[in-house]
Amino acid sequence: MTGTLEGTILVGDEFEAVEGRLHVENGQIAEIEEIETDSSDIILPAFVNAHTHIGDSTAKEAGGGLSLDELVTPPDGLKHRLLRAASREEKVEAMRRSVRFMESTGTAAFLDFREGGVEGVEAIRDALAGRNIDPVIFGRETAAAMHAADGFGASGARDSEFGDLREAAREANKPFAIHTGERDPHDITPAMDLDPAFLVHMVHPREQHLARLDEEETPVVVCPRSNLVTNVGVPPIRELADRTNVALGTDNVMLNSPSMFREMEFAAKLADVSAEEVLRMATTHGAKLADKEYGVVEEGRPAKLLVLDGDSDNLCDAKDLVRAVVRRAGEADVTDVLL
Repeated sequence: MTGTLEGTILVGDEFEAVEGRLHVENGQIAEIEEIETDSSDIILPAFVNAHTHIGDSTAKEAGGGLSLDELVTPPDGLKHRLLRAASREEKVEAMRRSVRFMESTGTAAFLDFREGGVEGVEAIRDALAGRNIDPVIFGRETAAAMHAADGFGASGARDSEFGDLREAAREANKPFAIHTGERDPHDITPAMDLDPAFLVHMVHPREQHLARLDEEETPVVVCPRSNLVTNVGVPPIRELADRTNVALGTDNVMLNSPSMFREMEFAAKLADVSAEEVLRMATTHGAKLADKEYGVVEEGRPAKLLVLDGDSDNLCDAKDLVRAVVRRAGEADVTDVLL
């Protein structure tokens, strides 16, 4: 893509509001020119959704009132029964529609824990055919699924020791990530002992786990809407962010829409963190986990961008643009997505 965008540009890691023109050449941000402009658009980095399960897109809002174990524990949790009951074609089409929604709401990449072994990995790749979003697929259950995917996504240290699969991922030079601390703190130490690329959830860390995060700086992905829905509590986002990079994920499509707007708003209103920090969780920090060079608006970076209408009925008269983007922007405010 080559062209120009005008408006207020949220530049760099601090999202400095710069009025001007952004020049794109061959998919790269070539220049950010500070000039007066009549445009009310807000230009910011596209999102990175750092934890999803889009495979269960056929089961939206199933299982209301069930516990986390009843919903998702393999092999007989409701999610897994519904996945077995759905045809491959149904699952691929449902995933394709979730991907399309993520693209339309400004998500440039997503990191997905994909069930179903090698066949599950192949199905999500079919769902992504012709789309512009960047996937990072974590195969599950077997080493073969890891080799077919971009990495391995472990269910949790309470389910298995995962030592052999961790070593297989290391030998394949692929990331290993793991759910932990979702129900209670008891699986956090064995999860951290596996030296994962990142940890998912960390709702119940104890002081020794926080101290270890401070020392080892293992990134954490939090999914606060999901944790609330499954009634396991909410992650201590402030305490985690004080010690390591924290990214945001929307978790199961069964439980939540894969909307980073909704996840940002919830996190910002839940936790004692600044709007700038929440926006970094949704962009820069997720991009680092995905090993992407975008997630920030700077010259020389890929032009993975989201454009919002700053004069929409929802965003007009905002006194703090970053706070408005994080706490109130939504799909209706999107005017363009560059992926």
